Amino acid sequence: MTTTDTLTSTTTQVYQVLIRATAQRIWDAITTPEFTSRYFHGARVETTGETGTPLRYYAPDGTTLWGDEIIEQADPPHKLVVPWRSLYDQEMAAEPRSRVTWLIEEQGRGVCLLTAVHDRLENSPKTAKSIGGIGWLTVIDGLKTLLETGHPLFDPDLQT
Repeated sequence: MTTTDTLTSTTTQVYQVLIRATAQRIWDAITTPEFTSRYFHGARVETTGETGTPLRYYAPDGTTLWGDEIIEQADPPHKLVVPWRSLYDQEMAAEPRSRVTWLIEEQGRGVCLLTAVHDRLENSPKTAKSIGGIGWLTVIDGLKTLLETGHPLFDPDLQT
């Protein structure tokens, strides 16, 4: 896992990881609740994954809305662009929307490069701090672990 600009810039954060999975499987992991609930802090995504349609993140309780946006751009299974506003925290919810771009690039031999770019953070310092470093790393490493092993990164059934 590599990070770029997470320590020097809060306006754009870039995270990349190689995942042994197809582009379609990674796309499904980003856009279906069966996957997101197992690596995205328990959040269940609700979306069709199409440009101009809603993308909502629900808390593990299934009713509290953590995120409610409209997809700006979708090119399944290679690109998804979505505004971002953290509704689970009042101060972050009051900040302007930022944006998350998911890029999935096939590298051959069953491996894809997943790049997550979180930008437009110039006027959202609390969001930038929250998602920086371990924030997105937990999500992306969790996605990779789940796809490659079938188990969540923080799997309660596995011994430490």
